[in-house]
Amino acid sequence: MTGTTQDDYTDRYARRVRGMTTSEIRALFAVTSRPEVVSLAGGSPYIAALPLDAVGEMLNRLGSEQGTTSLQYGIGQGTIELRERICDVMTLSGIHNASPDDVVVTVGGQQALDLLARLFLDPGDVVLAEGPTYVGALGVFQAAQAQVKHVAMDAEGLIPAALEEAIAETERAGRRAKFLYTIPTFQNPAGVTLSEERREQVLDICERAGLLVIEDDPYGMLSFEGEAPLPLRARRRDGVFYVSTFSKTFAPGLRVGWILAPHAVRDKLVMMSEANVLCPSAFAQGAVTQYLTAMPWQEQIKVYREIYRERRDTLLEALEAQMPEGTTWTRPTGGLFVWATLPEGLDSKAMMPRAIAARVAYVPGTGFYADGTGRGNMRLNFSFSSPERLREGVRRLSGVMEKELEMRAVFGGSAALAHQRRRGPAAADTPGHELA
Repeated sequence: MTGTTQDDYTDRYARRVRGMTTSEIRALFAVTSRPEVVSLAGGSPYIAALPLDAVGEMLNRLGSEQGTTSLQYGIGQGTIELRERICDVMTLSGIHNASPDDVVVTVGGQQALDLLARLFLDPGDVVLAEGPTYVGALGVFQAAQAQVKHVAMDAEGLIPAALEEAIAETERAGRRAKFLYTIPTFQNPAGVTLSEERREQVLDICERAGLLVIEDDPYGMLSFEGEAPLPLRARRRDGVFYVSTFSKTFAPGLRVGWILAPHAVRDKLVMMSEANVLCPSAFAQGAVTQYLTAMPWQEQIKVYREIYRERRDTLLEALEAQMPEGTTWTRPTGGLFVWATLPEGLDSKAMMPRAIAARVAYVPGTGFYADGTGRGNMRLNFSFSSPERLREGVRRLSGVMEKELEMRAVFGGSAALAHQRRRGPAAADTPGHELA
C-alpha cells in the first residue's frame, strides 16, 4: 500500500486494542500475529523444536495405511489405543491407578473443562478458582452463568487459609461451591507451583467440605528443576477430576486432551461429549497414538524442557536488567509463563495500546480475573519467542513503562518517578506475598 508506513500499521493495531471489550484475548492475538510485534502474550509451544520431517512421515503413513479408520467416525469416549497410551503418560506423572475405562478423550483441554461445567454447573452456582486463573476456564464458567470466587495465591500457590475462608464465605451467603478449579503445577498465568505441604492441606480442606476438585495439569511435564510434585489425582482418587492435554507437549493443532474421571460419572461425560461433538477426531487421535507409540516423545519432552529453561532464564535476566524499580515478577520452575506486577499507579490494560505502538505485546492481568481486577499485572510468555526476541521485547516494554512513569510523575505523581533506577525483585521473594 503506497504511502503506508510500518508505524501506520502499528497505530491501527493499537486502535483495535483500545476497543477491546468482549474478547480481549482474541483481539490481542490478532495484533500479535504481525511479525513486527514482539509477542510476550501467547501461550504457544515452540513447535519448530519437533522433528517435523518425521512427524510429517508419520502423518502420511497414518493416512495411507490406516485411512479407512483414521478418516472415519469414531466413538465418543475415544479409541482404546489412545486411552491406554494416556494412562502410560499419566503413570510418568505419578498417577498409577488410572484405568483406560475412566479416561474420556476430548477436543483439547478446553472441551474437557466445558464438559465438566455442563455436568456440574447451573446458572448462579459458585466456582472457586485461584486468583488469577486461566482465561479459558473463566470463559467456560461464565458461559455456564456461574459465579467465580477467587482464592488468593502466593509464591507457594493457592493459600489453604484463603480457601477455607472462601468456602465459609460462600456458606454464610447461603450458597455452596460446586467445585474448586485449580492449576497446581506451573500455574497459568502466575507460573507458581503449589507446594507439597499445601497439596495435602488443600485436599484435606476439600474433602472435609465435600468439595470436588478439577485439577488442570497441562504443564506438569515441563519442569526445569527436577521433577514436578505429584498431581493431586495421584494423592486422592475420589473427588478429583484430572484434566490434561497434548497441546503443550506435542501439537495444539491436533486438539487432543482428556479427562480422568471417577468411574461413576464417566458415562455421563461420554454422553455429553457425543451430544457436543459426536466424537473426537479419529485422525487426530491416531496421530497422537502413533506419536506416543513409535516416536521418542519422552526425549522430545527433554528437548522442550531445555529450550524453555533457556528462554525462561533469558526473560528473567532481561527483566532484572531492564524493568523499572517497583516491578516484581514470579520465578517459575516450569511451564510457560511469568506473572509481573507493575510499579504502583501503572495500569496494564490502559498501557496496552502504547505497548502495541512500540511493537511489543503482553496479556493484561484483567483477563485472568472474573471481576476485571488485575490492572496492575501482566502475563509474559517465554516459550515461543527466541532469546533474542525476548530481550528485545523486554527492552521495548521497559521503555513503554518508563514513559508511563514519566507521564505519571508530570501529571499525577512524584517527579522522582521519572528517574527510577532499574532493578528487578521477584514477587515471590517474600513468603506470604499474595499475587492478587
